[in-house]
Amino acid sequence: MSVPGSAGGPATDESAPGPAARADPSSAAERSTSLGTRAARQLATTTKSAPQMRAISSRWLLRTLPWVDVRGATYRVNRRLTLRPGRGRVRFEQNGADDIRVVPATLTELPALRGYRDTAVLKEIASRFRVREVRAGEVLFEAGRPVTETYLVVHGRFTRYATGRYGEEEVVGVVTDGEGLGDEAVHRTGPRWPTSARAGTAAVVLVLRRDDLTELAGRAPSLAGHLAAHAERQRRPVNREGEAGLPVQAGHTGEPELTGGFVDYELSPREYELSLTQTVLGVHTRISDLYSDPMDQTREQLRLTVEEIRERQEWELVNNREFGLLHNIDHGQRISTSTGPPTPADLDELLSMRRGTRLLLAHPKAITAFFRQCNRRGLVPGTARAGGHQVPAWRGVPIFPCGKIPVGERHTSSIIALRTGEADQGVVGLYQTGIPEEFEPGLNVRFMGIDTAAIVRYLVTAYYSLAILVPDAAGALENVQIGRSAD
Repeated sequence: MSVPGSAGGPATDESAPGPAARADPSSAAERSTSLGTRAARQLATTTKSAPQMRAISSRWLLRTLPWVDVRGATYRVNRRLTLRPGRGRVRFEQNGADDIRVVPATLTELPALRGYRDTAVLKEIASRFRVREVRAGEVLFEAGRPVTETYLVVHGRFTRYATGRYGEEEVVGVVTDGEGLGDEAVHRTGPRWPTSARAGTAAVVLVLRRDDLTELAGRAPSLAGHLAAHAERQRRPVNREGEAGLPVQAGHTGEPELTGGFVDYELSPREYELSLTQTVLGVHTRISDLYSDPMDQTREQLRLTVEEIRERQEWELVNNREFGLLHNIDHGQRISTSTGPPTPADLDELLSMRRGTRLLLAHPKAITAFFRQCNRRGLVPGTARAGGHQVPAWRGVPIFPCGKIPVGERHTSSIIALRTGEADQGVVGLYQTGIPEEFEPGLNVRFMGIDTAAIVRYLVTAYYSLAILVPDAAGALENVQIGRSAD
């Protein structure tokens, strides 16, 4: 017999609440004997934090750079006349495995062609290069052999080595993408290779026969004149940094006639103009009027906006093509890792390239990769104190994390070494203080008015740049592999 009101199903206890009844807050409130916390919060004032922002980083570069107040928004770096220009890196365009060409305009990065402006001749030189594939372990040239070809490395790693005093092999350098081999002998008569080069990986190079360049110079008077002037500059006396020499005498006795001279300057020194980062902040008047207690809404909006601008400012100081570190470090101050991961020997070589290195900047993953190499060798990096923090250090030089240094598609990055300060002929940050409506040094907030939608707008601007006073003030360890190798 079924229970009245049922459809023949099992009997149920109507006094026991079902799932719907248990989830009904009104039913729960009716059974409560005291006020619940959810209702009590409606009468309580909450304790709240200021707005938080995940993208704020330590910004060690901004904190460690000495900043120079630039009047007139332009900073000129005067230097001694340099007779031996440094080399840069050429670029390539590729339309297939065998159709690889050097970009003609970038050939002026080679010392012998620095300053050459005849684009037609540069295109002709570029067309003379031929593609050659090199196997890993193949010797490209041997020390003592005549230099008959010039090479541009499209992709791969070459180790330059020489025979030591006792017959052992000594590694003297690593050559990688975009670098040249043999171009330094263009202006010489009967040049010979000072070292040998062996491919550490499979590589692709562009090859230019020396005879082709000689033949082209015979047909292009502008090229012949440029190469002759370059050769003449190479014969002038220079100091060890390639600057025009000043004759001095030492260790003499009696009254010999002293030779005279003067210190020559560059006639076209580089000038750095202040760059900027800007944004327009909008705050509705209703928000600032009604919701600014206990926190000022406009001030909190400005605080987070300034944080974002400072993050972009540090990114620009590292990556900007005009003045950023990664694009303006002298090629002679760039070295490649010997095997891929950053080893203690690689950092030692980087530090040895300049006096008074004050700091190292590296992506956090690059620092981790360096620590792994130290662990494998049983070495423990030291620490240094900076800004109230303990940071890792190598040879007493602090290593600061900088997430603005990019990690490339091949999981490689760079480690930057800096000597800082004007007094030390180092790297300096540039800004201008005392600007109108200044909010922070070098940053101002200007009221732009209220529009018809009742939005108050503020123009927020930071002015800044960076200057490398002499080439050895900054250096970079490149091709730093950050991936963990399989054990």
